[in-house]
Amino acid sequence: MTMKCDVLVVGAGIVGLAHALVAARQGLKVLVLERDAACIGASIRNFGFVTVTGQKAGASWARARRSREVWADVAPQAGIEVLHQGLCLAARREEALAVVDAFARSEMGQGCELLSAEVAATRFPSLRLEAQRALLYSPHELRVESRSAIPRLATWLALRYGVEFRFGESVLAVQAPHVQSSRASYQAERVVVCGGAELNGLFAERWLPHKLRLCQLQMLRVRPQAGFKLPASVMGELSLVRYEGYSELPEAQALRERLQAEEGESLAHGIHLIVVQSADGSLVVGDSHHYGPVLPPFASEAVDELILRHLHEALPLREARVEERWVGTYPSSASEPCLVEAPDAQTRAVTVSSGTGASTAFGLAEEVFAAW
Repeated sequence: MTMKCDVLVVGAGIVGLAHALVAARQGLKVLVLERDAACIGASIRNFGFVTVTGQKAGASWARARRSREVWADVAPQAGIEVLHQGLCLAARREEALAVVDAFARSEMGQGCELLSAEVAATRFPSLRLEAQRALLYSPHELRVESRSAIPRLATWLALRYGVEFRFGESVLAVQAPHVQSSRASYQAERVVVCGGAELNGLFAERWLPHKLRLCQLQMLRVRPQAGFKLPASVMGELSLVRYEGYSELPEAQALRERLQAEEGESLAHGIHLIVVQSADGSLVVGDSHHYGPVLPPFASEAVDELILRHLHEALPLREARVEERWVGTYPSSASEPCLVEAPDAQTRAVTVSSGTGASTAFGLAEEVFAAW
Protein backbone atom coordinates (compact mmCIF):
# COMPACT_ATOMS: atom_id res chain seq x y z
CA MET A 1 0.00 0.00 0.00
CA THR A 2 1.31 3.44 -0.96
CA MET A 3 0.96 6.13 1.71
CA LYS A 4 0.05 9.65 0.59
CA CYS A 5 0.87 13.11 1.93
CA ASP A 6 1.10 16.68 0.71
CA VAL A 7 4.76 17.23 1.64
CA LEU A 8 7.36 14.58 2.37
CA VAL A 9 10.53 15.80 4.09
CA VAL A 10 13.69 13.70 4.04
CA GLY A 11 15.77 14.37 7.16
CA ALA A 12 14.77 15.32 10.72
CA GLY A 13 17.63 17.71 11.42
CA ILE A 14 16.94 21.40 11.91
CA VAL A 15 16.71 22.10 8.16
CA GLY A 16 14.17 19.34 7.67
CA LEU A 17 12.18 20.37 10.74
CA ALA A 18 12.11 23.98 9.54
CA HIS A 19 10.58 22.91 6.23
CA ALA A 20 8.11 20.67 8.04
CA LEU A 21 7.02 23.63 10.17
CA VAL A 22 6.47 25.94 7.21
CA ALA A 23 4.47 23.29 5.34
CA ALA A 24 2.41 22.38 8.40
CA ARG A 25 1.56 26.01 9.07
CA GLN A 26 0.11 26.14 5.56
CA GLY A 27 -2.30 23.39 6.54
CA LEU A 28 -0.52 20.67 4.56
CA LYS A 29 -0.23 17.04 5.56
CA VAL A 30 3.47 16.50 6.31
CA LEU A 31 5.51 13.32 6.67
CA VAL A 32 9.16 13.33 7.79
CA LEU A 33 11.45 10.36 7.11
CA GLU A 34 14.74 10.08 9.03
CA ARG A 35 17.25 7.32 8.35
CA ASP A 36 18.50 7.14 11.96
CA ALA A 37 16.48 6.07 14.99
CA ALA A 38 16.87 9.64 16.27
CA CYS A 39 18.47 12.84 15.03
CA ILE A 40 22.17 12.43 15.87
CA GLY A 41 23.88 14.60 13.24
CA ALA A 42 25.15 18.16 13.17
CA SER A 43 21.84 19.53 14.45
CA ILE A 44 22.50 18.19 17.96
CA ARG A 45 26.30 18.50 17.93
CA ASN A 46 26.46 22.28 17.96
CA PHE A 47 26.16 25.16 20.42
CA GLY A 48 22.41 25.67 20.06
CA PHE A 49 23.56 29.22 19.41
CA VAL A 50 21.05 31.16 17.28
CA THR A 51 23.45 33.74 15.90
CA VAL A 52 22.41 36.95 14.19
CA THR A 53 25.38 39.23 14.82
CA GLY A 54 28.28 38.51 12.48
CA GLN A 55 26.28 36.64 9.84
CA LYS A 56 27.20 37.48 6.25
CA ALA A 57 25.59 40.74 5.12
CA GLY A 58 22.51 40.46 2.97
CA ALA A 59 20.41 37.31 2.67
CA SER A 60 22.18 35.34 5.43
CA TRP A 61 21.76 38.14 7.95
CA ALA A 62 18.08 38.53 6.98
CA ARG A 63 17.51 34.77 7.33
CA ALA A 64 19.15 34.79 10.74
CA ARG A 65 16.99 37.67 11.94
CA ARG A 66 13.84 35.89 10.76
CA SER A 67 14.97 32.55 12.21
CA ARG A 68 15.58 34.21 15.55
CA GLU A 69 11.98 35.46 15.50
CA VAL A 70 10.69 31.96 14.76
CA TRP A 71 12.81 30.41 17.53
CA ALA A 72 11.49 33.00 20.00
CA ASP A 73 7.93 32.17 18.98
CA VAL A 74 8.23 28.38 18.81
CA ALA A 75 10.53 27.65 21.77
CA PRO A 76 8.03 28.36 24.60
CA GLN A 77 5.26 26.52 22.76
CA ALA A 78 7.49 23.45 22.29
CA GLY A 79 8.81 23.48 25.85
CA ILE A 80 12.30 24.49 24.69
CA GLU A 81 14.09 26.63 27.25
CA VAL A 82 16.02 29.68 26.05
CA LEU A 83 18.97 29.32 28.39
CA HIS A 84 20.45 32.76 27.85
CA GLN A 85 20.34 35.63 25.38
CA GLY A 86 22.81 38.01 23.82
CA LEU A 87 26.45 37.92 22.72
CA CYS A 88 29.62 39.33 24.26
CA LEU A 89 32.67 39.74 22.03
CA ALA A 90 35.69 41.41 23.62
CA ALA A 91 38.41 43.20 21.62
CA ARG A 92 41.93 43.28 23.05
CA ARG A 93 44.00 44.18 20.00
CA GLU A 94 43.78 47.64 18.48
CA GLU A 95 42.96 46.06 15.12
CA ALA A 96 40.07 44.13 16.68
CA LEU A 97 38.71 47.32 18.18
CA ALA A 98 38.65 48.86 14.71
CA VAL A 99 36.60 45.93 13.40
CA VAL A 100 33.96 45.93 16.15
CA ASP A 101 33.73 49.72 15.96
CA ALA A 102 33.09 49.55 12.21
CA PHE A 103 30.55 46.78 12.71
CA ALA A 104 28.69 48.68 15.43
CA ARG A 105 28.35 51.64 13.07
CA SER A 106 27.04 49.48 10.20
CA GLU A 107 23.43 48.55 9.46
CA MET A 108 24.03 45.14 11.02
CA GLY A 109 25.15 46.77 14.25
CA GLN A 110 21.65 48.06 14.94
CA GLY A 111 20.73 47.34 18.55
CA CYS A 112 24.31 46.42 19.47
CA GLU A 113 26.45 48.36 21.97
CA LEU A 114 30.17 49.00 21.93
CA LEU A 115 31.15 49.25 25.60
CA SER A 116 34.40 50.49 27.07
CA ALA A 117 36.37 47.92 29.03
CA GLU A 118 35.50 49.72 32.28
CA VAL A 119 31.76 49.73 31.61
CA ALA A 120 31.85 46.14 30.36
CA ALA A 121 33.70 44.96 33.48
CA THR A 122 30.98 46.42 35.68
CA ARG A 123 28.18 45.02 33.57
CA PHE A 124 29.70 41.59 32.93
CA PRO A 125 31.87 40.71 35.94
CA SER A 126 32.08 37.03 35.01
CA LEU A 127 34.16 37.83 31.90
CA ARG A 128 37.93 38.35 31.88
CA LEU A 129 38.17 41.94 30.67
CA GLU A 130 41.22 43.40 32.39
CA ALA A 131 43.30 43.30 29.18
CA GLN A 132 40.51 44.29 26.80
CA ARG A 133 39.99 47.57 24.98
CA ALA A 134 36.23 47.25 24.45
CA LEU A 135 33.35 44.80 24.25
CA LEU A 136 30.72 44.45 21.55
CA TYR A 137 27.39 43.41 23.07
CA SER A 138 24.48 42.20 20.96
CA PRO A 139 21.02 41.52 22.44
CA HIS A 140 19.86 39.46 19.46
CA GLU A 141 21.24 35.98 20.10
CA LEU A 142 19.37 33.07 21.71
CA ARG A 143 20.78 29.86 23.13
CA VAL A 144 18.96 26.54 23.37
CA GLU A 145 20.23 23.06 24.24
CA SER A 146 20.36 21.36 20.85
CA ARG A 147 20.33 17.82 22.21
CA SER A 148 16.91 18.33 23.75
CA ALA A 149 15.60 21.15 21.53
CA ILE A 150 15.61 19.14 18.29
CA PRO A 151 13.60 16.16 19.63
CA ARG A 152 11.23 18.50 21.48
CA LEU A 153 10.66 20.47 18.30
CA ALA A 154 9.81 17.24 16.47
CA THR A 155 7.43 16.17 19.25
CA TRP A 156 5.71 19.55 19.19
CA LEU A 157 5.31 19.44 15.40
CA ALA A 158 3.62 16.07 15.76
CA LEU A 159 1.31 17.18 18.58
CA ARG A 160 0.52 20.70 17.36
CA TYR A 161 0.29 20.15 13.60
CA GLY A 162 -0.05 16.41 13.16
CA VAL A 163 3.29 16.05 11.39
CA GLU A 164 4.08 12.34 11.11
CA PHE A 165 7.62 11.12 11.79
CA ARG A 166 9.14 7.82 10.74
CA PHE A 167 12.59 7.22 12.18
CA GLY A 168 15.01 4.49 11.18
CA GLU A 169 13.82 4.64 7.57
CA SER A 170 16.24 5.49 4.76
CA VAL A 171 14.97 7.03 1.54
CA LEU A 172 16.32 5.09 -1.42
CA ALA A 173 14.84 6.97 -4.38
CA VAL A 174 12.85 10.11 -5.12
CA GLN A 175 10.99 10.45 -8.40
CA ALA A 176 8.21 12.81 -7.41
CA PRO A 177 5.46 12.16 -6.68
CA HIS A 178 6.88 8.73 -5.84
CA VAL A 179 9.26 8.13 -2.95
CA GLN A 180 10.70 4.75 -2.08
CA SER A 181 12.18 4.09 1.35
CA SER A 182 13.79 1.04 2.89
CA ARG A 183 10.42 0.15 4.37
CA ALA A 184 7.59 1.54 2.28
CA SER A 185 6.39 3.44 -0.79
CA TYR A 186 4.98 6.94 -0.62
CA GLN A 187 3.26 9.44 -2.86
CA ALA A 188 3.74 13.14 -2.15
CA GLU A 189 2.69 16.29 -3.94
CA ARG A 190 6.02 17.85 -2.97
CA VAL A 191 9.29 16.44 -1.63
CA VAL A 192 12.00 18.30 0.29
CA VAL A 193 15.34 16.51 0.67
CA CYS A 194 17.45 17.81 3.58
CA GLY A 195 20.31 15.34 3.72
CA GLY A 196 22.82 17.41 5.67
CA ALA A 197 26.32 16.02 5.43
CA GLU A 198 25.25 13.16 3.13
CA LEU A 199 26.70 14.42 -0.15
CA ASN A 200 26.86 11.11 -2.00
CA GLY A 201 23.24 10.04 -1.61
CA LEU A 202 20.05 11.48 -3.08
CA PHE A 203 20.70 13.99 -5.88
CA ALA A 204 24.45 13.76 -5.41
CA GLU A 205 24.91 14.92 -9.00
CA ARG A 206 23.20 18.20 -8.10
CA TRP A 207 25.85 19.00 -5.51
CA LEU A 208 28.87 18.29 -7.75
CA PRO A 209 28.95 21.71 -9.52
CA HIS A 210 29.00 23.45 -6.14
CA LYS A 211 32.20 21.66 -5.08
CA LEU A 212 30.91 20.97 -1.60
CA ARG A 213 33.24 19.45 0.94
CA LEU A 214 32.82 18.31 4.51
CA CYS A 215 33.75 20.40 7.51
CA GLN A 216 34.52 18.68 10.81
CA LEU A 217 34.65 20.51 14.12
CA GLN A 218 35.76 19.62 17.64
CA MET A 219 33.79 20.66 20.71
CA LEU A 220 33.89 20.13 24.46
CA ARG A 221 31.64 20.30 27.49
CA VAL A 222 33.49 21.89 30.41
CA ARG A 223 32.48 22.03 34.08
CA PRO A 224 33.43 25.39 35.65
CA GLN A 225 33.59 26.17 39.37
CA ALA A 226 30.27 26.00 41.21
CA GLY A 227 28.17 29.13 40.87
CA PHE A 228 29.84 30.40 37.69
CA LYS A 229 27.23 32.16 35.54
CA LEU A 230 27.72 33.23 31.96
CA PRO A 231 25.84 36.46 31.14
CA ALA A 232 25.48 35.68 27.44
CA SER A 233 27.14 33.70 24.69
CA VAL A 234 30.84 34.57 24.37
CA MET A 235 33.01 34.87 21.27
CA GLY A 236 36.60 35.95 20.77
CA GLU A 237 38.73 37.96 18.36
CA LEU A 238 39.32 34.97 16.09
CA SER A 239 35.61 35.10 15.27
CA LEU A 240 36.15 38.51 13.71
CA VAL A 241 38.14 36.99 10.85
CA ARG A 242 35.81 34.00 10.43
CA TYR A 243 32.25 35.30 10.61
CA GLU A 244 31.73 37.13 7.33
CA GLY A 245 29.65 39.92 8.83
CA TYR A 246 32.90 41.03 10.46
CA SER A 247 35.58 39.56 8.21
CA GLU A 248 34.30 41.24 5.05
CA LEU A 249 34.69 44.69 6.59
CA PRO A 250 37.79 46.50 5.26
CA GLU A 251 39.09 46.91 8.82
CA ALA A 252 39.36 43.13 9.22
CA GLN A 253 42.39 42.80 6.95
CA ALA A 254 44.80 44.37 9.45
CA LEU A 255 43.44 42.14 12.21
CA ARG A 256 43.81 39.06 10.01
CA GLU A 257 47.46 39.87 9.38
CA ARG A 258 48.20 40.36 13.06
CA LEU A 259 46.37 37.19 14.09
CA GLN A 260 48.22 35.25 11.43
CA ALA A 261 51.47 36.32 13.06
CA GLU A 262 50.34 35.78 16.65
CA GLU A 263 47.74 32.99 16.44
CA GLY A 264 48.79 31.18 13.29
CA GLU A 265 48.33 27.72 14.80
CA SER A 266 44.76 28.43 15.86
CA LEU A 267 43.94 29.86 12.43
CA ALA A 268 45.45 26.80 10.75
CA HIS A 269 42.98 24.62 12.65
CA GLY A 270 40.07 26.98 11.95
CA ILE A 271 39.66 27.71 15.65
CA HIS A 272 37.55 30.54 16.94
CA LEU A 273 36.12 30.64 20.43
CA ILE A 274 32.43 30.26 21.23
CA VAL A 275 31.22 29.56 24.77
CA VAL A 276 27.62 28.99 25.85
CA GLN A 277 26.15 27.68 29.10
CA SER A 278 23.74 24.82 29.72
CA ALA A 279 21.02 24.58 32.37
CA ASP A 280 23.25 22.40 34.57
CA GLY A 281 25.94 25.09 34.63
CA SER A 282 28.33 23.31 32.26
CA LEU A 283 29.87 25.21 29.35
CA VAL A 284 29.76 24.10 25.72
CA VAL A 285 33.05 25.25 24.21
CA GLY A 286 34.50 25.19 20.68
CA ASP A 287 35.35 24.99 17.98
CA SER A 288 37.73 24.04 15.18
CA HIS A 289 37.23 23.51 11.43
CA HIS A 290 38.95 20.98 9.19
CA TYR A 291 37.91 20.33 5.60
CA GLY A 292 38.03 17.51 3.09
CA PRO A 293 36.02 15.04 0.99
CA VAL A 294 36.11 12.62 3.92
CA LEU A 295 37.36 13.24 7.45
CA PRO A 296 38.70 10.82 10.07
CA PRO A 297 36.57 10.43 13.21
CA PHE A 298 39.51 11.08 15.51
CA ALA A 299 39.69 14.24 17.63
CA SER A 300 43.03 15.93 18.24
CA GLU A 301 44.09 16.64 21.82
CA ALA A 302 46.34 19.44 20.57
CA VAL A 303 43.34 21.17 19.01
CA ASP A 304 41.33 20.78 22.21
CA GLU A 305 44.21 22.32 24.18
CA LEU A 306 44.23 25.35 21.89
CA ILE A 307 40.47 25.79 22.34
CA LEU A 308 40.84 25.52 26.11
CA ARG A 309 43.61 28.11 26.12
CA HIS A 310 41.29 30.58 24.39
CA LEU A 311 38.58 29.68 26.91
CA HIS A 312 40.83 30.60 29.85
CA GLU A 313 41.83 33.85 28.14
CA ALA A 314 38.15 34.83 27.90
CA LEU A 315 36.78 33.65 31.26
CA PRO A 316 38.21 33.72 34.82
CA LEU A 317 37.78 30.01 35.48
CA ARG A 318 39.31 28.47 38.59
CA GLU A 319 38.05 25.09 37.43
CA ALA A 320 37.50 23.79 33.90
CA ARG A 321 37.03 20.03 33.93
CA VAL A 322 36.31 18.50 30.52
CA GLU A 323 33.30 16.19 30.77
CA GLU A 324 32.60 15.44 27.12
CA ARG A 325 34.36 15.71 23.76
CA TRP A 326 32.80 15.21 20.33
CA VAL A 327 33.09 15.98 16.65
CA GLY A 328 30.45 17.28 14.28
CA THR A 329 30.33 17.29 10.49
CA TYR A 330 28.45 19.51 8.06
CA PRO A 331 28.57 20.31 4.33
CA SER A 332 30.61 23.37 3.44
CA SER A 333 30.84 25.68 0.46
CA ALA A 334 33.57 28.24 -0.02
CA SER A 335 31.12 30.79 -1.41
CA GLU A 336 27.46 29.83 -0.81
CA PRO A 337 25.88 29.84 2.68
CA CYS A 338 23.01 27.62 1.52
CA LEU A 339 21.96 25.75 -1.59
CA VAL A 340 18.53 24.99 -3.01
CA GLU A 341 18.31 22.68 -6.02
CA ALA A 342 15.17 21.83 -8.04
CA PRO A 343 15.58 18.41 -9.67
CA ASP A 344 11.98 18.77 -10.90
CA ALA A 345 8.92 20.92 -10.28
CA GLN A 346 7.80 18.87 -7.29
CA THR A 347 11.17 18.38 -5.57
CA ARG A 348 13.62 20.59 -3.73
CA ALA A 349 17.00 19.54 -2.35
CA VAL A 350 18.13 21.93 0.39
CA THR A 351 21.32 22.19 2.40
CA VAL A 352 22.87 24.82 4.66
CA SER A 353 26.51 24.89 3.58
CA SER A 354 27.93 27.30 6.16
CA GLY A 355 27.38 25.62 9.52
CA THR A 356 24.55 28.03 10.34
CA GLY A 357 21.57 25.69 10.29
CA ALA A 358 20.36 26.56 13.79
CA SER A 359 20.67 30.25 12.95
CA THR A 360 19.17 30.40 9.44
CA ALA A 361 17.07 27.29 8.67
CA PHE A 362 13.68 28.73 9.62
CA GLY A 363 14.17 31.77 7.40
CA LEU A 364 15.54 29.63 4.58
CA ALA A 365 12.57 27.25 4.69
CA GLU A 366 10.14 30.14 4.38
CA GLU A 367 12.04 31.35 1.32
CA VAL A 368 11.96 27.89 -0.27
CA PHE A 369 8.19 27.57 0.04
CA ALA A 370 7.56 31.18 -0.97
CA ALA A 371 9.51 30.66 -4.21
CA TRP A 372 8.03 27.21 -4.95
